[in-house]
Amino acid sequence: QVQLVESGGGLVQPGGSLRLSCAGSGSDFSVWRMGWYRQAPGKQRELVATTFRGGLPNYADSVKGRFTISRDNAKNTVSLQMNSLKLEDTAVYYCNAAIGFMSYWGQGAQVTVSS
Repeated sequence: QVQLVESGGGLVQPGGSLRLSCAGSGSDFSVWRMGWYRQAPGKQRELVATTFRGGLPNYADSVKGRFTISRDNAKNTVSLQMNSLKLEDTAVYYCNAAIGFMSYWGQGAQVTVSS
């Protein structure tokens, strides 16, 4: 059974940094596309960043230059380093792992950017 567990959310002031981590279990995720999505109150879930095998990561325009996605295939983990956080980055962040027609989600991690 595939499971994804996020950690690292929290409260941070504008301009601050946070790091999210996602640990996967139940499969070898090295061949899966893994990424982060977020959902702010009253808005649809949106892509933040994804990474697939050895290809270049894909980022939403709103986070380019501020967020960095990385993965450790040996540990089945994917992380999101978030720098220069803005008020509009406040959301629940979800880890995602996908392959073929299968897609799995973590439980979500709250990130709140507030002064």
